[in-house]
Amino acid sequence: MVEPVSIDQLDTPCLVVDLDVFESNLRLGMERLSHVRVRPHLKTAKSPAVARLLLEAGAAGICVAKVSEAEVMLAEGIDDVHITTELAGPTKAGRLAELMRRRPDARLSVVVDSWEGASALDGAVPRPVDTLIDVNVGHNRCGVLPADARALADRLRALKRIRIVGLQGYEGSLQHIRDPRERKALCDEAMERLARAAEDLRAGGHVVEVVTTGGTGTAEFCAMHDLVTEVQPGSFIFMDVDYEQTRGVPYAPALTALATVISRPAADRVVIDAGLKTLSDDSGPARLADRPGWTYHHAGDEHGILRTDRADGARDRADGARDRADGAGELHVGDRVALVPSHIDTTINLHDVLYAHRNGQLETTWPITARGKVQ
Repeated sequence: MVEPVSIDQLDTPCLVVDLDVFESNLRLGMERLSHVRVRPHLKTAKSPAVARLLLEAGAAGICVAKVSEAEVMLAEGIDDVHITTELAGPTKAGRLAELMRRRPDARLSVVVDSWEGASALDGAVPRPVDTLIDVNVGHNRCGVLPADARALADRLRALKRIRIVGLQGYEGSLQHIRDPRERKALCDEAMERLARAAEDLRAGGHVVEVVTTGGTGTAEFCAMHDLVTEVQPGSFIFMDVDYEQTRGVPYAPALTALATVISRPAADRVVIDAGLKTLSDDSGPARLADRPGWTYHHAGDEHGILRTDRADGARDRADGARDRADGAGELHVGDRVALVPSHIDTTINLHDVLYAHRNGQLETTWPITARGKVQ
């Protein structure tokens, strides 16, 4: 009989997922969004193993950001994939075409926002591909203006393999607006822009079967609009500090980074083995999950610093026992800490595997097979 492995035996730094919290988040998300199709965005987890769990829970398919991610997912048997980022140039068009040839039975869809991009795809792909016109609903990244969506759709009628089936409109800039009332009001405005584009397309005789939108911070607001057929939350299964600070997002942190104290150079400072190569900082610092009174700061590629305001560093034995009991504790070389990443997507992309545990006992590992797939 194989002895159970505790996560305390894992080498650090590493990412661990609490399965009870993960499964609770997944159930809650599917319940709260049960009146629309849920197509989770796997740019977060980057793992076909996680994708399969989402599909088993009722997801309609998955999203990815890049062709390289789609290649990984389809190779692992995930056969309903929407690529949410525009594909431009002959290299990308060729990779998409080859992917379609290798997996002729898979359902694959793409987005376009230009004649140049769409016509390049049309000239490369071996058969018609479901295509969504990407609409700028206020994020001011990719996408045509709502008033220009019909004109582009009209022009794309001349293409033989670009089959327009609907619209995508992502309000990414709204995901972390802290006040839920403000977030909802701005999301409603974004959905009104998307609705105008859909009405224009339908008036022009175009098919609008799919209207896809929404992230973890806005999916529920988007789903209140009748035009929306599916939403694309991704971070809700794991969560991070940025979403924790976004009020009204009802999910709990399921993923933490484990690290080890490697130095205690001062009373108010310890050094751990988790720096920028373990935890991204584009959304600020990680949060200590199990050590109240300590804060995390990046200290280079391989190092992080934990600081405490308990600067005297001198505690009698009673104080030390009390600290250990309440979870704060004095930190010593060799101790382990758990941190909630500030931005889950960019942190996961730094790692090769997720260790999934229940009550501290390792149950399985999820390879992050699409890690580094940015093409």
